[in-house]
Amino acid sequence: MSDTKARILDSVREYHLEKEPSREFVPGVSEIWPSGAVLEPADRVALVEAALDMRIAAGTSSRKFESRFARYMKRRKAHLVNSGSSANLLAMSALTSPHLEDRRLKPGDEVITVAAGFPTTVNPILQNGLIPVFVDVELKTYNTTAERIKAAVGPKTRAIMVAHALGNPFEVAEVAQIAEENDLFLIEDNCDAVGSLYNGQLTGTFGDLTTVSFYPAHHLTMGEGGCVLTSNLALARIVESLRDWGRDCWCEPGESDRCFKRFEYQLGTLPAGYDHKYIYSHIGYNLKATDLQAALGLTQLDKVDDFTAARRRNWQRLREGLEGVPHLILPEATLGSEPSWFGFVITVDPGAPFKRKELVNFLEERKIGTRNLFAGNLTRQPAYVDAPHRIVGDLTNSDIITEQTFWIGVYPGLTDEHTDFMTSSIRDFVAGW
Repeated sequence: MSDTKARILDSVREYHLEKEPSREFVPGVSEIWPSGAVLEPADRVALVEAALDMRIAAGTSSRKFESRFARYMKRRKAHLVNSGSSANLLAMSALTSPHLEDRRLKPGDEVITVAAGFPTTVNPILQNGLIPVFVDVELKTYNTTAERIKAAVGPKTRAIMVAHALGNPFEVAEVAQIAEENDLFLIEDNCDAVGSLYNGQLTGTFGDLTTVSFYPAHHLTMGEGGCVLTSNLALARIVESLRDWGRDCWCEPGESDRCFKRFEYQLGTLPAGYDHKYIYSHIGYNLKATDLQAALGLTQLDKVDDFTAARRRNWQRLREGLEGVPHLILPEATLGSEPSWFGFVITVDPGAPFKRKELVNFLEERKIGTRNLFAGNLTRQPAYVDAPHRIVGDLTNSDIITEQTFWIGVYPGLTDEHTDFMTSSIRDFVAGW
């Protein structure tokens, strides 16, 4: 490292400490965010160093992150993308690849998912001409059950795509078994659940494909970014092709002739010897991330275990502090799981003398940030009213979530002071009724 670069990076560390906001917490005045990134001097230095080296496209940091994250997630391959939403799109699109031959998903095939969730778990189903089959979820865990999924399997069902709700694992081992017994693909949306365990096994390791988000609200951040992981090398190759314009070539950008036969291919009706760097086997996208993002991701990955521990600690403190408060349905971990929580979800009992809106307004006035459980019942959202879909069973709990559910933060930037103030504020509100 040159002396000039070392001086710049030392100044960046000093600058970060100067810009660090005051940590003094004033109840009712200081904002308590429901989510956010925890960034330290090393994170800022990593970003600036990548910029100084002009690593503005995907490169060495991206490849290093993919390798390290795949090892952490116990998957053979990880492909970095520009968002968790893109990761979901790639994962579902990969299952429509003609390379899968008879197993390939085709327009009109059905994919089982949940009604109460985030849109980008469901959007790729519709964007690929497939039919979402919606099932309900349980209150307290906010996940569906293996029983509901089994009941939804029909003659056109070809896949299951479900998210681990707010970091709380669904019954993924049982669902994976249903998928195997019925020759279905399983995609785990693990965007909210990095570090969560089910039966002692990491979520994201049960399905054919898994997706992760690195948006600032999530367990690790790159600002924007996401990842598709798999241990199926054929699926990994399809994901890479779709991510990289649909190309057939597997050389890295700037690399040529890794296979030693760049001008010896004959594919499609192209002339023999057509440059393999410009042969396309999929109708793909350009969804790559950059080395600036990956550099930040690498420093964040160093802290993933600490972040997970903080999320669990904050969630547990809230859970114990709110135990016994009337009119509230408190969250519970799925049996056999150890969640890496994304948020602390609360449902106002439908029979309570107050509504969600009144409690949320009270908390917001005290600068306590709240969020709905994403879209609520997606079938009631304007974008999906006329979209093709099938519903199995009723969506009673998804409707309750739409009307009565919200969540507050547990992210690692919160302290005991924050969680205690949230607890006392909720108790104060309920006591007034």
